[in-house]
Amino acid sequence: QVQLVESGGGLVQPGGSLRLSCAASGFAFRLYSMNWYRQAPGEERELVARITDTVSTYYADSVKGRFTISRDNAKNTVYLQMNSLKPEDTAGYYCNARVVSINYWGQGTQVTVSS
Repeated sequence: QVQLVESGGGLVQPGGSLRLSCAASGFAFRLYSMNWYRQAPGEERELVARITDTVSTYYADSVKGRFTISRDNAKNTVYLQMNSLKPEDTAGYYCNARVVSINYWGQGTQVTVSS
């Protein structure tokens, strides 16, 4: 079955960096786009970044120039490098894949940006 397992969240000061990882299994990872979403308390879940099977990328305006999405098909893993973090980046971050028209989600990893 499809599984997505995120890691790498934590508490960081403003201006700091974190790298999130999402280990995928149960599907042909290299053939699918992978997404990172985030959700802050009381807010809707929003798409942060996407990387396609051809390594094209998309970023939300709020993270352009600060976040970088990448993938390692040999490890079935997608990454989100987050630099210059701001308090407004505080949220649960979720890995997502749409496989055969079904949306799959990881359990999420919390990122808190605070001094």
